[in-house]
Amino acid sequence: MDANPDSMKLVPDTSVIIDGRFREYVYENPPSGIIIPEALIAEIEHQANRGLSIGYSGLSELKKLREFCEENDISLEFWGERPEGWQIKGAKIGEIDEIIRKCAAENGATLITGDYVQKSIAEIKGIPAIYIEAKTDVKMRIEDFFDDKTMSVHIKANVGAFAKKGKPGEFKFIKIKDNITEREVEEIANDIVERARRDEHSFIEMDLKGATVVQLRDFRIAITRPPFSDRLEITAVHPIVKLSLDDYNISPKLKNRLNERAEGILVSGSPGAGKSTFVQALAEYYASMDKIVKTMEKPRDLVLSDIITQYTALEGSMEKTGDILLLVRPDYTIFDEMRTTNDFRVFVDLRLAGVGMVGVVHGTRAVDAIQRFIGRVELGVIPQIVDTVIHISKGKIEQVLTLSYVVKVPSGMHEEDLARPVIEIRDLESDALLYEIYSFGEQVVVVPVKEREKSVYKLASKAMENELRKLFSGLNVRAKITSDNHATIYVDSAAIPSIIGKRGKRIAELEERFGLAISVEPLSPKQRIEEKIDVEVELRKKTIRLHIGEGFAHKKVAVFADGTWLFDATVSREGYINLRKSTENGKKIMNALKRGAKIEVSPL
Repeated sequence: MDANPDSMKLVPDTSVIIDGRFREYVYENPPSGIIIPEALIAEIEHQANRGLSIGYSGLSELKKLREFCEENDISLEFWGERPEGWQIKGAKIGEIDEIIRKCAAENGATLITGDYVQKSIAEIKGIPAIYIEAKTDVKMRIEDFFDDKTMSVHIKANVGAFAKKGKPGEFKFIKIKDNITEREVEEIANDIVERARRDEHSFIEMDLKGATVVQLRDFRIAITRPPFSDRLEITAVHPIVKLSLDDYNISPKLKNRLNERAEGILVSGSPGAGKSTFVQALAEYYASMDKIVKTMEKPRDLVLSDIITQYTALEGSMEKTGDILLLVRPDYTIFDEMRTTNDFRVFVDLRLAGVGMVGVVHGTRAVDAIQRFIGRVELGVIPQIVDTVIHISKGKIEQVLTLSYVVKVPSGMHEEDLARPVIEIRDLESDALLYEIYSFGEQVVVVPVKEREKSVYKLASKAMENELRKLFSGLNVRAKITSDNHATIYVDSAAIPSIIGKRGKRIAELEERFGLAISVEPLSPKQRIEEKIDVEVELRKKTIRLHIGEGFAHKKVAVFADGTWLFDATVSREGYINLRKSTENGKKIMNALKRGAKIEVSPL
């Protein structure tokens, strides 16, 4: 039943407080008094403490409401006790709403709500209630900043609004509004959140302390606020084009592969290159072939037809989403934006279970997408997981790679006893062999085939040096693989006997380990002079600073004391290595300095 608020007391619920509906209502219809349930205060406080947008908005509205009541001599009361934690957590199932209805009933007040269910239950219980529809006359909405060429909009309080205009890979970043106050940005944010709650085709994807992610129809929106960001900010992305697979002018070879063979696909590209637009087209293509297609997205921002079900992280976990998909058994699953190790594990599990997978990864080259799996899964399993890589650049297909697993002698080597399992990476169109991936010692190397022997031998020589330093701690060593079946190890003359071992036992073990015949020679004066760099050592209170030079910034070097290897380290951006005296490497330097040793480095 509706009631006239004049000369009556009103009880608002949370739905009309957070977006200002109740305050605007009482401005136009001043009541004799307002009663605020403690449960409402507790719910808003809980939301604000979690950093949620609606919490901050609710606090602001309550302050304005108190000021209005004081200025107009309207009674403002607080009723009831603070609810228990379980009641606040149970707000979604009606615990707080029930307390607010009880407040109105016991005080003979009229309930003001923007929740139609709340109004209906109040009327069933005989409690006077007034339903206020959501505001539709906000000054600015996020859609107002977009036109048919706008890809994304970036709004920052007291700074302004900026937009990316153009198309994937070809856009301009321009300022579209000089200044937007924090109050205006807050109003836009509140409108976004409120509409997402009401619209059945929109949802709040994530709501954390300082960050809210909303899918508002086909707008993906991130709202951030302090302490997570330095000030209130809204970033909204909107797809400006929806393409079909035919729009990409794909070759007959690629179309045939997509139809018949490709079931482990990676779509790679740099941010903004058009990866999502392409996988949308690919998903629609598979759906048109009567395939069951599902997606895994966090957030869900792909624009797809209703026949394709879009999943997000179940209870915050993509692993749980993967468990559900194993039961659903789709023909193809689109895994958008794979970043973490867990994401790759889920992709692997689903693929090995027989589900066709399309994964989206960031990468500036097509081969970078494959390297993301190295170290995460066994090398021999990679071709079973990934068979096709499609690289997107500036909205177009730039390169397509295929993977296969063979046992062979790597390119640039010729001896049969060097044969090993090799992953071949070929260009789909030309069938040219571009890369080979294989194990050398304990390392996995990705070798561009066009560089042939020089590249193979150089990488293998470095890998061999690293292995020898692990086997012989403190050894000053250089290794050079000179042919397919021979290598030379260079060490200090005094260390040669320990390398060869009693009756040649140690060198025989090394030859078996590396699959090469090995010669041992002393380090020449030329090698020492050309490859060693003097280091200035600065002793501080608790640290040691080795000054190498800015020319070696971000490079890895080996550190020596009088020609004896101590450890490897990476030079900082400023050109030095900083060590704490209490660490193992710090103690090695201090001991070397005490005996008057010369500290040097050699680039790796």
